[in-house]
Amino acid sequence: MRIVHFGHSCVLLETDSARILIDPGTFSTGFEGERELDAILVTHQHFDHLDVDKLPALVAANPNAALITDPGSVEAVEKVGLTSRVAQPGDAFTFGDTAVNAVGGQHAIIHADIPQISNVGFVFDHGAFYHPGDSLFVPEQKVDVLGLPSGAPWLKLGEAVDFMREVAPRLAVPIHEAVLSNPAMAYGLFTALAPENTELKVLDRGEPVKL
Repeated sequence: MRIVHFGHSCVLLETDSARILIDPGTFSTGFEGERELDAILVTHQHFDHLDVDKLPALVAANPNAALITDPGSVEAVEKVGLTSRVAQPGDAFTFGDTAVNAVGGQHAIIHADIPQISNVGFVFDHGAFYHPGDSLFVPEQKVDVLGLPSGAPWLKLGEAVDFMREVAPRLAVPIHEAVLSNPAMAYGLFTALAPENTELKVLDRGEPVKL
């Protein structure tokens, strides 16, 4: 099994019988050129996991690839003229000789005021690799290689450590790391969730600002 990381949560998994791309989102680059894919999997609807602008061309360039999404991504996919098979927790898929099991079901809590959405993690070949999407769901399978979320508005570093300890893989591969160098996502949440009469003002480094 071979893994290519295109940044953030986008991973290409290559087995002896299949090439599977997971979470082609806006924070990832390079996946657009992939060909001869057997499947494109989407864990959930957030833009950093599902780039709806690039998805149609990717699907067109890989006509034999199955598009598999969580329930919450169906509407976004249909709006760009595509159809997908919906993965529910407990579902099983096979691509070539590669087994894929859908697990989890819900996105991690970002804030109590933000409704939870669906999120489906994917376990490959009965634990050879696990991509949790935006969740800390621990599957029943023994995991050999874990895609380990490293930075997110819904994640504390200590939680990521505890998740890694609980899954206890042989190898942990950091994913979901783009937000560590992109604070705009956090600033957007601060603005959206700020109390009335509170303004968020991002200061430019080295520039004096009258407050």
